[in-house]
Amino acid sequence: MSAAPSTLTAQTAEQAPVLFKLLLLTFALAFAPISVYYLSQNYLWNGNSTYAAITAVVAANIVLVTYIILSVMEENQLTKASKGTAATAKPETKKTR
Repeated sequence: MSAAPSTLTAQTAEQAPVLFKLLLLTFALAFAPISVYYLSQNYLWNGNSTYAAITAVVAANIVLVTYIILSVMEENQLTKASKGTAATAKPETKKTR
């Protein structure tokens, strides 16, 4: 029964960077478009709210594309790591069970 807590701790340690990325990109998705809207409306487009809204939509899409790219890269790293450990593992036989 002592193996279960150590396995849980190892899984939690592996998932911590994933949770950090998710939280960071969640805050970016919440605050970036609003900030970009007001900043671009006041300083870039001289009060034109249509162009400021388009700029905010582009900022939101940049955050979403960043999340997708990071997810795909992380998935590729996990599959490479699992293939590497599977290739070095000895095949299971009846004697080793």
